[in-house]
Amino acid sequence: MNITNAFNVTSNQTLKNRLCKSAMTEGVADKNSFCNKRHENLYKTWANGGIGLSISGNVQVDRRYMEGPGNIAIEENTYKEQLDSLKKWANAGRQNATEFWMQISHAGRQTPQPLSNEPLAPSSVQLKIPGKAYGVPKEMSEEDIQDVIKRFVFVSKVAKEVGFTGIQLHSAHGYLLSQFLSPDINQRTDSWGGSIDGRSKLLLTIIRKCRLELGDDFAISVKLNSADFQKGGFSPEDSIYVAKLLENEGINLLEISGGTYEQPRLIGLDDVSINPSRSIKRKESTIAREAFFLDYAEKIRANVSIPLMVTGGFRTLKGMNNALESGVCDVIGIARPLCGDPNSASDIIERKINKLPNYEKTLQIGSGILSTSSRFLSIQAINAFSQMAWFYIQIKRMADGAPPSMKLGVLKAFWLNSRDEKKVLKSLDI
Repeated sequence: MNITNAFNVTSNQTLKNRLCKSAMTEGVADKNSFCNKRHENLYKTWANGGIGLSISGNVQVDRRYMEGPGNIAIEENTYKEQLDSLKKWANAGRQNATEFWMQISHAGRQTPQPLSNEPLAPSSVQLKIPGKAYGVPKEMSEEDIQDVIKRFVFVSKVAKEVGFTGIQLHSAHGYLLSQFLSPDINQRTDSWGGSIDGRSKLLLTIIRKCRLELGDDFAISVKLNSADFQKGGFSPEDSIYVAKLLENEGINLLEISGGTYEQPRLIGLDDVSINPSRSIKRKESTIAREAFFLDYAEKIRANVSIPLMVTGGFRTLKGMNNALESGVCDVIGIARPLCGDPNSASDIIERKINKLPNYEKTLQIGSGILSTSSRFLSIQAINAFSQMAWFYIQIKRMADGAPPSMKLGVLKAFWLNSRDEKKVLKSLDI
């Protein structure tokens, strides 16, 4: 088994290969948080780059509680205004026989302060990040929970209506669905909290209602944290238990990831933590492996037969094929390499290259003490967030019909991205 092999995800849907563009925030929605021509450009570029599956950036179910000002939001009272652009987006992402799934999300307490002074969360537990970037969340009422369920189901129906071939429910990285799973954030004593069964109730309820509306042949995926990597948070044991529940629900693909805003393991930072005393460090043997979350995928695979996708860190053809051949996972998720070279997927499939670009190795604010290997965690963090800005700018360039720029420096990228976010925030009609 290797990356060139096809893979059946439903009775009527087959991935042409095992490479998936994992979800990345695009940040190119208009002032109404609507889809537009820039999304078409971007996803047509990625589809023509050879991937078998493409998963969109997180489409928000509630415009009041978005992850960022450039998110797409789909709401019942306004969705018809962007119906045509959504159909064009779905069609663009399906070019070149690519399957295209919509990732659906709610930011919960990770809604930035400029968008909401009082975000929603399972319990009133504020995000522990210095400054006033995130407000104190309101503990959700039963009415709030039922509204969120309704919104997730509605957006899933829109996804199918406009031509997406599947959905992914974002239950990782500290967003609302993963907040409910975490005992650190979900301190409720009603049926939506307490034990892992109670904490997983929201996710399972949404899946069941989506399945009733979408049918058995429409792909439903979940992105799940392997762990929060914080003491008292969502644990690997919890993750395995939830994976078993998801298998029972018959989901079509489970993507393994990890970390939150407080513990940014999702971007490959092992030592940077907002709360160092609560941080759970990974073993050196785990860090040394090519993919960030492969060890955790192995543990989940030992307990379930559900199709698995692992995202984060894969770069070599050998590493990808070894993971597939061993049976640890069925699909390889890639993201950052496709920002700098959208054709790198086809290049590695056709063996024109044996390694995807690893931009993180060269993207840094300086050398020596200013490099990514600096002994100072603050410098490591600055490098990491400047790198993220570099990838965001490349995404925006492709959305505007331009190729990625290898001449762009990380500090300039950070400035450009900050400027763009402020401009979008100022323009938002909210």
